[in-house]
Amino acid sequence: MEDRIWVTRPAMPPLDEYIEEIRDIWDSRRLTNMGPKHEAFRGALCSYLGVAHTELLTNGHMALEMTMQAMKLAGEVITTPFTFASTTHAIVRSGLTPVFCDIDPENYTIDTAQLESLITERTSAIVPVHVYGNVCDVEAIDKIARKYGLKVIYDAAHAFGVTYQGKGIGSFGDASCFSFHATKVFHSVEGGAVCFREEALGKELHLLKNFGIFRPEHVDGIGANAKMNEFCAAMGLCNLRHIEDVIEQRGRVDALYHSYLEGIPGIKLPARQPGVKPNYAYFPIVLDETVCGASRDAVDAALREAGIFARKYFYPPTNALDCFHGAYDVNQTPVARKLSQSVLTLPLYAELEPPQVERICRIVLQCVTQSKKRSVT
Repeated sequence: MEDRIWVTRPAMPPLDEYIEEIRDIWDSRRLTNMGPKHEAFRGALCSYLGVAHTELLTNGHMALEMTMQAMKLAGEVITTPFTFASTTHAIVRSGLTPVFCDIDPENYTIDTAQLESLITERTSAIVPVHVYGNVCDVEAIDKIARKYGLKVIYDAAHAFGVTYQGKGIGSFGDASCFSFHATKVFHSVEGGAVCFREEALGKELHLLKNFGIFRPEHVDGIGANAKMNEFCAAMGLCNLRHIEDVIEQRGRVDALYHSYLEGIPGIKLPARQPGVKPNYAYFPIVLDETVCGASRDAVDAALREAGIFARKYFYPPTNALDCFHGAYDVNQTPVARKLSQSVLTLPLYAELEPPQVERICRIVLQCVTQSKKRSVT
């Protein structure tokens, strides 16, 4: 159905631009193994993100997983359960034990007031998540990490193009990991990147993503295959030229949502953070059924019936995933648990038209109005 509205829609460069970008790939047959497009994309990213070092990988999950392995972490890693499964899976698959810290009820990032109490002699790192483009309390995290000698790896999958106090978000922590999946604000069809401080980490990441091979005929370590190919790098180069326009268009959609839904009792909208230049990655609404009368699931069902596909990002929290049944106590992170049961991310992408936004909001408001009428009668 053409009138269906999905939660996101990838931004694409003009077809002719992409064809021109891949023309020399066709001529050279250089398809992978850190070719010219890969190197050009890596350099362009460093410039745009304002970082000294970047390593490209096949996806954002491998960026997280291989960064932990490259740092040779052991023991426990403090993180948040309010994130995509990838964050927790990367920790577990790296042989580490996740320790879950609850989240700030205002911006949904890791609650730094609780962070220090979770540190033990087995703690080796903190993996905070910039959620929906909201920025973690980077100053508090840095202070705690320095005090205890811990590494900080940011999951920045939602935060491409975000700046804080004029600095690119990838410049914080020991490393920041980005996803370039097609659902993100910026994409290379599929891909990921790690921005990092210490140049030595780049060599370890290179070894891990390339079978442990750093020199011809010498396999210096045990690695995997997580290299970005030239076609994805070419898409990244094209999309990077248009990223500021894409963010601006997404900002217009965000403003429309606010104009329709601002001030409705029982519906909490995204708040802006001081000093943050946002990327409008998502538009989460939090529904308080006791006030607005409509549950998150009821609103989601009404939208789906109309061919509009919102998402329950993130439900359930990762410490309640089926694959971890019984391993963690979701009640130890009550804010994350409650939020996961009441948050709904509405469709948001650059090409979402004003009449479509109006249609989405009309359905949300009808749910609230009808619920209130039922409660009165």
